[in-house]
Amino acid sequence: MCWVFWAGGGSILAVPLLLYVVGVSDPHLAIGTSAVAVAASAAINLVLHARDGNIRWPCAITYAASGSFGAALGAALGKAVDGKRLLLAFAVAMVGVGISMLLRKPGAGDSNVHISPRLAARLVPIGFLTGIASGFFGIGGGFLVVPGLIGATNMVILHAVGSSLVAITAFGAATAASYAGSGLVLWDVAAKFIVGGLVGGLIGSRLCATLASRKALLTRVFAIFIFATAIYIGWRSLL
Repeated sequence: MCWVFWAGGGSILAVPLLLYVVGVSDPHLAIGTSAVAVAASAAINLVLHARDGNIRWPCAITYAASGSFGAALGAALGKAVDGKRLLLAFAVAMVGVGISMLLRKPGAGDSNVHISPRLAARLVPIGFLTGIASGFFGIGGGFLVVPGLIGATNMVILHAVGSSLVAITAFGAATAASYAGSGLVLWDVAAKFIVGGLVGGLIGSRLCATLASRKALLTRVFAIFIFATAIYIGWRSLL
């Protein structure tokens, strides 16, 4: 099951790929374009998780609604920051993603979570702060959303991952709308990125199913790859 990689921060690789593989020269253009791709990819995965009953809708909607405002604010802040400084901050965030993946351990949790005023009081501020980070860096923010949902509600990780896709879709859409309004989205590149992501997702899901018994090893390898990418981005941003 590849949901652990999506939740772990797989979408954070979209910006580096656009910058250093596709050749997008402007970090802000890369962030705006990746936000479109992340939102679309999350929406597709959301349908799959909804079909499997992995989403706790009241909690997910509360978290996403609060975080969407944060994402819009974060996007506005990100556009105001110099490109090289933004990339350096992005590299630091990637290190956080890698560490969170290595430290994450599966837990029990509550498989029958229901929204309540007490849970809503936890979900709203955590969602808002997560949304700011997501909008600022132009990432899905799954590595923050999943722990945030678990911390606020104690739901099981599978439900947290499914529910996180509601927030990731909303955060990505809010960020994409902000960047699109400033003309900072390459729509043709975003469309190709989405199609490529769909093909890669199908291949990746089969590989992950085959290698499910070695999930811990795959997580460590992916985390190391994120660290290496963060070092490269940090080095490039300091040149």
